[in-house]
Amino acid sequence: MTSSISRHLGPLSFYREALSIALPVMLQQLIMSMVSLIDNFMVAGLGDISMAAVNVSNQLNFIYIVIINAVCGAGGIYIAQFRGAGDTEGMRHAYRFKVIFGAAVSAVYFTLCWTIPEQMLGMMIRGNAAGQEILSIGAKYLRLSSFTLLPLALSSAIGSSFREIGRPKIPLFISATATLVNTIGNWFLIYGNLGAPRLEVTGAAIATIIARLFELAAFLVYVHTAGAEKAPFFAKFSTLFKIKGALVRKILAKSGMMFLSELSWVSSETIMVALYNSRGGAEVVAGMAAGWTMANLFFILFGGIWTATAVVIGGALGAGRLEEAKQRAEWIKSGTLVLSCVVALLGFGIVKLLIPLVFSNLTPQARGISLGMVSIILLYLPLWSLLNAQFAITRSGGDTAAGMYTDVSINTFLFIPGAFILAFCTSLGPIPMFAILKLTDILKYFVIRYFYKKERWVKNLTNEE
Repeated sequence: MTSSISRHLGPLSFYREALSIALPVMLQQLIMSMVSLIDNFMVAGLGDISMAAVNVSNQLNFIYIVIINAVCGAGGIYIAQFRGAGDTEGMRHAYRFKVIFGAAVSAVYFTLCWTIPEQMLGMMIRGNAAGQEILSIGAKYLRLSSFTLLPLALSSAIGSSFREIGRPKIPLFISATATLVNTIGNWFLIYGNLGAPRLEVTGAAIATIIARLFELAAFLVYVHTAGAEKAPFFAKFSTLFKIKGALVRKILAKSGMMFLSELSWVSSETIMVALYNSRGGAEVVAGMAAGWTMANLFFILFGGIWTATAVVIGGALGAGRLEEAKQRAEWIKSGTLVLSCVVALLGFGIVKLLIPLVFSNLTPQARGISLGMVSIILLYLPLWSLLNAQFAITRSGGDTAAGMYTDVSINTFLFIPGAFILAFCTSLGPIPMFAILKLTDILKYFVIRYFYKKERWVKNLTNEE
């Protein structure tokens, strides 16, 4: 009995190590989520239409962010393992991959935002009673917010690399400061406080641009002044394209599978949101958006899980300590489950207080949708945290195929068909639809658990030829 418990529950020293990495990441995301909540509070003051327009635009931006995270995640697998192996040059090559491909993705999406914003937004609000009003405001916001894309990609490459070498406090401080800049900018520019022009939704976009540029500048100043000892992964622009072709091919193979996995997931979520949006007017779009904004306060768990896993397991794999990595994986899973249950229980009390307060300017119908949405999310939080832990563990050893097979199969054959069936064959509202569709994540758990047990992820990538 004691042996079984110790296999699944690690010593306090392990959880202190994991939390020392995870907590700064979670704190960073909590600050960003709180600022996002304040931003939404400010935009919500403009009414359901403006709230809906900004958040539908940000749903499209979310697809871009997921792709950027996949690029950084693929490079990050190698940065974490090269760090474990003490290979500085390997870390720099992986960092160059992040920058080059992140910039390429940004250029493509920037072009789309300026050429076909109405068409992209139109897919998200087809059938909505307030569609034309949302589209007019949303297209303007999407074009302006596209100027944040390249700074975001470069900041993500640098910030994620610091986390993967076990230094999460640096991106915590810089990103937290940038979000403060964004909030102050919103206060001035949305409502025209202290003599500033009242720009409303346009002001929200401009404030975000300023904050992203500040964040990138702060990262660049730090890495140039800190030196190779504190930022061993960083490569100057003049050496950016001096990257090993063999390593690029390996990372592309990993990122290709991650991209398919993330694309499958974000596509299914986007289709689901588009179908929800057809279930009414601006109150549905605004209510669902407010719900997701509130839920982000609890999704900070996922960032902590991914970062801690990459460092404590990826580092052990890169150092060749394979058995230790397997043991640590079990400890990560158990700690994740306990922590997520505690957060979910606390969350039910928090949202009942915050939603009426923060979103008081939304209609009662929108607030009701928001509360229902967050309640369902909290019920699923332990399952999703355990799913994220198993995805993170398999990816830490380079087994990106496991996540791809899990996401693509279930999303393609169950989730998306189920969404269309519920949308066109029932009169269910958005909350029951969401709750039913997310039952497919139970099956995802068993599929990814199968791949986890096969242990294809137990691999040192740094000595592969």
